[in-house]
Amino acid sequence: MKNVAQEQVKEHYKRLRSLSCEALWTQEVPLFNAAPPAQRTRLVSVVRAVGVVFLETGTPTQWETARKWLRGLLGDPEEKVRRYAMVALSKLGGGEAEEKQLLQLVGKATGERESRFLVQTLERIGGSETLKAGEVAQGELSQVIQKVRANVARREGSGEIAFEQPLRSVAKVRVVLECRAGLESVLAQEFGEQTVLKNKFQVERMSAGKLLLIPSEPFTLAQIYTLRCFSGVTFPLGELPPLLKTGAPLDVESLAGLITSKLALNVLQSFTVGPIRYRVEFASRKATPSVVRDLTERVFAKVPVLLNDPRAALWEVVIRENAAATTVDLRPRLRPDPRFDYRQGDVPAASHPPLAAALARIAQVGKLGGERIWDPFCGSGLELAECVLLGGVEAVFGTDLNDEAVRVADANVAAASGRRRGELRPVRDFVACDFRSGSRRKELQDLTLIITNPPLGKRVPVEDLRDMVQGLFEAAQRLLRPGGRLVFVNPLDLRPSGGGLRLESGRSVDLGFSHFQLEKYVKLAGPAGALPPRASKTAELRHGARYQNR
Repeated sequence: MKNVAQEQVKEHYKRLRSLSCEALWTQEVPLFNAAPPAQRTRLVSVVRAVGVVFLETGTPTQWETARKWLRGLLGDPEEKVRRYAMVALSKLGGGEAEEKQLLQLVGKATGERESRFLVQTLERIGGSETLKAGEVAQGELSQVIQKVRANVARREGSGEIAFEQPLRSVAKVRVVLECRAGLESVLAQEFGEQTVLKNKFQVERMSAGKLLLIPSEPFTLAQIYTLRCFSGVTFPLGELPPLLKTGAPLDVESLAGLITSKLALNVLQSFTVGPIRYRVEFASRKATPSVVRDLTERVFAKVPVLLNDPRAALWEVVIRENAAATTVDLRPRLRPDPRFDYRQGDVPAASHPPLAAALARIAQVGKLGGERIWDPFCGSGLELAECVLLGGVEAVFGTDLNDEAVRVADANVAAASGRRRGELRPVRDFVACDFRSGSRRKELQDLTLIITNPPLGKRVPVEDLRDMVQGLFEAAQRLLRPGGRLVFVNPLDLRPSGGGLRLESGRSVDLGFSHFQLEKYVKLAGPAGALPPRASKTAELRHGARYQNR
């Protein structure tokens, strides 16, 4: 009978979730209010649905009306109704009125379950009054202090990454720049061209997707973020011995010790203004809420200025397990990334900005000046924007089948052009069309560079990937001036023929779902070559000639 009742409750909730706020409020809530206590527990899905539906589709006025109703349910004689009201309030948020009424329930809960829900709700919506009560209380209320401090800091907008503030003490500090595997040498070259960074750091080691730096003098995050080809920066805090077996219990006390170490506090306090809010990221396992709570409570007990805030943290503590060790790293959460603030919009399956920056560097944009650049599959235009930022660009052209992509690309490139003060803005020409027809436009003549991260057949449908690559080679042979370059991510084992293009460099790069070749060709003097030969059967089997997804 219990299973039948549970299924009825699920079906009731499923039906309620499909209703609008108005229908819930005018039809279901009155029925719930009029029901006797015993029946109200069977209709309690109405309370749950109000919390979810009003959050998703309601207006601020409707939220306030719902919160007032939920406050009344906190005094309901039925424990289950009170618990559901707490959960709904935690979704819709609350102010002083909700906080005051919840605090009146402390110590009056009828059981451990209701006490737990009360604490969890106060953790989400509690404010200054909860802090006052928790600092003098014992037991359940004292547990909420850390989360409520984080709530208050978030609401007040206090706390931010100190981008321009220097890390004064560099003893034992290590900096890891992360990039896509295969682009380490590009990142290292970019680093080597930055005199300020070369004077402050030395490269200790380069490994797959990483560049490990040792600082020799104070530095700022702003100085590190002059580099554009890395995807993230981390500060290693240390490591623990490897676990005896995969999934074995973690040494939570030792992990808390690394997070609260002098090294960690040096980095966090130097690079943070205001309250230090962090979240824990387990890179190698799905951690249970109890493990996260145990760890963050130990951290708070050791250093109360470190506040766990999974919703809007300034820092990530990344815990990663492997056969050699369990490592702990700090990572600043810069959202949005200030390096790419020219982005006015985005489109699905567009390039990641650091990859676009790496493509532009491989193309050596601006070395000769007067660049005329075309991206046949421009997406959101990031490759073209990164080229413009390097300077010396005379004109940019973009084509894409998607009208929205063309609009966004034009806006992004225009914004990037505005960053080049003292330099004439390049001519921009974006057209929604197939790249083959686009390549026949009279404007696309005498190009110095064709640069693109084309559809690779995983997220964007490509009817014939091989034909696309062949078409790209043919267009490059026809449109590039002698010495012009073709830089692109090649999804197939295809090469041009006829002597028109020479492969200058190639590297295998991890794009997340597979490794592909990032290639650079140079246009030779003389007539364009013939179309490239068919891919080998092995290549077609490995990469696939037709894809249904991107």
